[in-house]
Amino acid sequence: MLTLGVMMPAGFAQADTLSPGEMGHPNQKSIGIYVGSELTEGGSTYLAGFGHEPSSHWLEIIPRQQHPEGATWQVGVTDQARIPGELIDIPQVSTTYKYISSSYSEFAGFPPPLTNGGLNEKGVAARDIWAPSRPELVEMSEDAAEQTPQTGPQYSDLAKAAMERASSAREAVEIIGGLIDEHGFSTYGGNSHLIADAEEGWVFINFAGGQGLWAAERLGADQIRVSYPGYIHDFPADPGQSDDYMASDNFVDFAIEQGWWDGEGDYFNVQETYGQAFPAEDPGDFYPAFYTEARNPPALERELEEMGPLTLEDMLAYVRDPRWSTDFSGYGQVAELRPETHPELQSLWVAVTSAITTPFVGIPIGAEDVPPEFKQHRYMTKDADSHFLDPDYGPLEATRYATRTFKRLLYHTCEHPRDFLHPVTGEIETFERQLLDERGEVEAQALELFEAGDDAQARQFITTRTAEHLLASLELGEDLVRDVERQTRETYGIRMPEGDVAEGETAPATSQPMARHGWGAMIHCYADELDEYPRQHGQYAESSLD
Repeated sequence: MLTLGVMMPAGFAQADTLSPGEMGHPNQKSIGIYVGSELTEGGSTYLAGFGHEPSSHWLEIIPRQQHPEGATWQVGVTDQARIPGELIDIPQVSTTYKYISSSYSEFAGFPPPLTNGGLNEKGVAARDIWAPSRPELVEMSEDAAEQTPQTGPQYSDLAKAAMERASSAREAVEIIGGLIDEHGFSTYGGNSHLIADAEEGWVFINFAGGQGLWAAERLGADQIRVSYPGYIHDFPADPGQSDDYMASDNFVDFAIEQGWWDGEGDYFNVQETYGQAFPAEDPGDFYPAFYTEARNPPALERELEEMGPLTLEDMLAYVRDPRWSTDFSGYGQVAELRPETHPELQSLWVAVTSAITTPFVGIPIGAEDVPPEFKQHRYMTKDADSHFLDPDYGPLEATRYATRTFKRLLYHTCEHPRDFLHPVTGEIETFERQLLDERGEVEAQALELFEAGDDAQARQFITTRTAEHLLASLELGEDLVRDVERQTRETYGIRMPEGDVAEGETAPATSQPMARHGWGAMIHCYADELDEYPRQHGQYAESSLD
């Protein structure tokens, strides 16, 4: 192990003590990556990424459900949202599909549980990604909300609808576009979705402004798209004449009416017309430079193209990349949509929290549950501090919480990344390779049960093996955090916070607010001299914590 002298913490960047609103926090929230099947080693389609939320995170497998005639579901945002809104009830469909999701609990004014997508039983995968609209559109939404609260589904509602209702990526676009057309859209300033099935992908942008503006572009099997933020460039002036594009009825005319496009030519650039330039601006300049500089989707697309043909391992390592996998990264996901695979063996590879220090585990859609250790716990869950625990949740809360274990590992590793990042990564990726080595045997046993018509036993087998893999990943996390913490104590001691000392106050730093710098503080493991990125999965397999 590399031994260093006492140094300033490598993984901490901070701004002045300001609230997120005072800092002008940019909505730099998440990443989505689509890779078409012609660009992968085994012919799979990949949809990868994560969301950024200061929140509790947990795994859910939401079962297929039947709903009575006249059933409704509540959508929208509350008056606590940045652009205030009002919740409404809209019609529910009779059948909602089963899907796997990383759920979370906090985004201002957006009622939990929230989701950015996942993988459903029809082999449709979805990601939700920030996509800031041009300032005039945001101002339109803000000005309108001063008179009348905005209504309609928000980003999580639309992602949920795609998972619960769509049997293809194209149908998902039609569904969420139709919901906006009928009910409106509750925005925080612009948003997007990246959706895929085994055949194709779609990028869908929904804009602020209260005009119901949205546009979608098809992504073929020979394409890569990185949404960071979500974007569309060239778009036809008459999208109805092509199967590769869809849009709200007013999408083209509104741009002309506002003077944002002159109407000349067969195509116009959606990003230049309705969006904001990228790399996205960083108002206040309070994020580390490496983090802001990565916000350039075309550059990342070229990076991935040069890595091709891409493998599942490549995608796991890319989502884990410390240029974006930080404390802000709530989880990691890679949907692997394989050709000629039994539908219930299509899998979502999930890291329950930031993949920089969390193993991915493949969860087939045939699995029916996950262990309680990977479900919702009180840590960082919205309103968890306002009441005592309800007895109904006592046994669940008594279990270990995987998210907390891997967060501890993240905080220790990122305090001294030069010592710990490589060996921790090596242990985690060795574990992932073991899962991949075992997958063929596990799937062969499940497929034998499916082909014999014993679907219930096949699902039980998949559920049991998935639980074993998840719990083994938790055991690995606990072993790693124990070793890293021990070595940290022996080499450096545990650094204590300095806090903010105010005249007349006596509270020590350890009792002061832990989020005093709001969005302007970031724990991360990036150190420029450690690696050249992107890097190969498994390259640190020989590294050791001892």
